[in-house]
Amino acid sequence: MYIRYLPVILIFVQVFRMQAQATDTLETLSLDEMVVVGSYRSSISRSVSQSVDLADKTFLTEHFTGNLVQTLDNMTGIRSMDIGAGFAKPMIRGLGFNRIVVSENGIKQEGQQWGADHGLEIDAFDVERVVVRKGPSSLLYGSDAMGGAIEISPAPAPPDNRLYGEVSLLGKSVNETLGGSLMLGIKQNVWHVKARFSEQHFGDYRIPADTVVYLTQRMPVYGRKLKNTAGFERNASLFAEYRQKAYYADYAISNAFQKVGFFSGAHGIPDVSRLQDDGDSRNIDMPFSAVNHLKVTTRQQLTNDGIVVRWDLGFQHNHREEWSLFHTHYATQSLPAEDPDKELAFSLSTASSALRTEWDSGELWKHTVGWDVQYQRNDIAGYSFLLPEFERFTTGGLWLSVFRPNERLTVSGGLRYDFGKMHIAGFRDVYLEEYLRDRNYPEDVVEAHRWRSYPIDRSFDDISGSLGAVLQLSGSYLIKVNIGRSFRLPGANELASNGVHHGAFRHEQGDGSLPSERGWQFDAGLIFERENIRMAFSPFFSWFENYIYLRPSGEWSILPHAGQIYRYSGAKAVFAGSEAELSVDFLSNLTYRLSGEYVYTHNVDEHTPMAFSPPASVRNAVVFRPVKDLQLTAEVQTIATQNRVARNEDRTPGANLVRLSASVHLPYADVVLSAHNLLNTAYFNHLSFYRKVEIPEPGRNIQLLIKIPFGANRQTK
Repeated sequence: MYIRYLPVILIFVQVFRMQAQATDTLETLSLDEMVVVGSYRSSISRSVSQSVDLADKTFLTEHFTGNLVQTLDNMTGIRSMDIGAGFAKPMIRGLGFNRIVVSENGIKQEGQQWGADHGLEIDAFDVERVVVRKGPSSLLYGSDAMGGAIEISPAPAPPDNRLYGEVSLLGKSVNETLGGSLMLGIKQNVWHVKARFSEQHFGDYRIPADTVVYLTQRMPVYGRKLKNTAGFERNASLFAEYRQKAYYADYAISNAFQKVGFFSGAHGIPDVSRLQDDGDSRNIDMPFSAVNHLKVTTRQQLTNDGIVVRWDLGFQHNHREEWSLFHTHYATQSLPAEDPDKELAFSLSTASSALRTEWDSGELWKHTVGWDVQYQRNDIAGYSFLLPEFERFTTGGLWLSVFRPNERLTVSGGLRYDFGKMHIAGFRDVYLEEYLRDRNYPEDVVEAHRWRSYPIDRSFDDISGSLGAVLQLSGSYLIKVNIGRSFRLPGANELASNGVHHGAFRHEQGDGSLPSERGWQFDAGLIFERENIRMAFSPFFSWFENYIYLRPSGEWSILPHAGQIYRYSGAKAVFAGSEAELSVDFLSNLTYRLSGEYVYTHNVDEHTPMAFSPPASVRNAVVFRPVKDLQLTAEVQTIATQNRVARNEDRTPGANLVRLSASVHLPYADVVLSAHNLLNTAYFNHLSFYRKVEIPEPGRNIQLLIKIPFGANRQTK
């Protein structure tokens, strides 16, 4: 494992730092970066009518978990749909999956994000700044952004020529994580280049329970470790930027690989014998998933006479496999000759282009026009079937104008038109066809089910828009209002999936006639800020004309051992709620923080809540800084009971979770020691992948993060 070389690297770094001590200006640079980030936070808050939040480098370090989404879970309005202890996907104000766009360096991250068991393939060590847009973002990103956007961007280049870098070390007790990352960078005149390599290895994670229940069957958890939840991830990236007068360009290439096991008792039909302790908590047995995400992007930007032209180009290849010992319900299906245990494989290739032009019209107006194009192709493999092969093409144009008549008022508005085309290949299941005939099903039943997916060729087009205002009433009060119309093209899974999805524990079936998802969304914000106090209140309301969701059909699946069919359907739906924050500074070294959020969902057609509705939660935190470079934090998170659930969805009891942390800035390192779920509370995450199996969240976790930056000035030649 490459991670074993980190101690040697650590020694090298310390020697390097001692040699460079005389010219090291790290502390001054850190102060400069803090000032820049503060200005950026203030700028986006006053210029964007939507609710936005910023996670800067300090926030990301203090709340680092080794997983980006779980780190952002500490922000109000953002929730983590966890997949065990290592992977997660984001949810904003109750909306997730293909309704959230994650953008890195200007390009949308594209993977198999439709699945509840599919994480986000981004190196958490390599994230330096995140802007979260809460609410409709279709105007900027088109389809798939109706719930919001998470924008990841690199930190600014150092102001002077230098060779620098950082070593990060991570350890966790709950699953015996050992992780590390090495970054090396160089700034030389017009060029800035960074390279990073990261790796994490973790074992089966501990839970505060001895048994779990799945399909009414009680299963033991030996040693309170969830067997076969071990895994590892390995990431590498290279980023280069060039800046010369009016021309700017950057180039990035990254590869993220993740492999993680699935708890055997939660995949397919439970088998207690498979849960026996094998004596190795770090091995990865079947079933497991493996995913590799390759991404290549570039930005080309030219500024001339107040006009900025920016072109983002990207190519991604996401390859996901799910492996499970070959099993079949059909007597005629034989063991595959190649990769016999590969159950499912999805190989998604995406090419993206985003062109933007910005200019000022006089002193009061700023305009942006843009044109986006994306092409996707998804291939499949494996002895099982869930999702067919497909091709998808989308393109759209936007216009956004910002009017600022004075320093207090900003008004913005824009429109966007998008066109999309989806081609889905048919899939004929000869094994199911023979299975039905052998059991003497009528020929019309055989004919209706032998095509697991019919060929589909459909086109979609729609308009999205946004209108908002930001008003600075005085030096302390800021009011924001925004209304937007957004849409989302149905995904291939919603149109054509048809099979047992072990990751979601059900037979999922698409509907090829589904129209686009459309909605109207309103959100507002009131911010009060003075020297020692900050308050923010952000209510929101969303109305969806055709919200696409999985509805229990009441029909028994004809597939063997598949249970009830859950069919993708459209419904009128309401999402509403609010976020609130309060921060008060006492004296010069004590801060009290209170934050809370609530999301209300309602299926108007079914008169039930929507599935995966996050429960209300409140965080109370006290931050104490006894000396300049030491910060102590104590936090209690109260999670409410979630009784508003969809049909066939379990209610989830509430919980109180305690977190303690200490962060210290040493002359040559930043150290963060934290204790999560300090009281080892047995609780459920309502959004968790394992919630349906009644598996509680990880138990007490003591985590240590060490970041050792190093750097030296380099003379200009």
